[in-house]
Amino acid sequence: MSDSVQSDSTVLVHFTLKLEDGSVAESTRAGGKPALFRLGDGSLSEGLEQHLLGLKEGAKTDFTLLPEDAFGTISPDLIQYFSRREFIDAGEPEPGTIMLFTAMDGSEMPGVIREVNGDSITVDFNHPLAGQTIHFDIEVLDINPVLEA
Repeated sequence: MSDSVQSDSTVLVHFTLKLEDGSVAESTRAGGKPALFRLGDGSLSEGLEQHLLGLKEGAKTDFTLLPEDAFGTISPDLIQYFSRREFIDAGEPEPGTIMLFTAMDGSEMPGVIREVNGDSITVDFNHPLAGQTIHFDIEVLDINPVLEA
């Protein structure tokens, strides 16, 4: 077992994500509950994983990633238009609301209601932080922790 983060490590971390204007987009420190990630499973961007590799337990690091290395750029293909009729069971959608949608394969994916205009509802399936330069402040609490069943 390695004492530093490897390409297949599970890591327990505290993190704070800040936008270019300095506002906090997300933080595990505020709630006091760290996050658990497994490198190589596709849940983290390659750019983020590269910054974690080689860190040891207790290490702190901060760095900035451009959109393409963080949560991706905004893809126009992920902005979809729906008819208001498709929302009858869900109630009146409000701009800014995040809703779960069922994809063709049965999986669920979150979408943000961007605009309600007459009978047309615009839903954005891009990651909410897509297109943003993100400043990461990360502390490695544990590497390959023993998880309670």
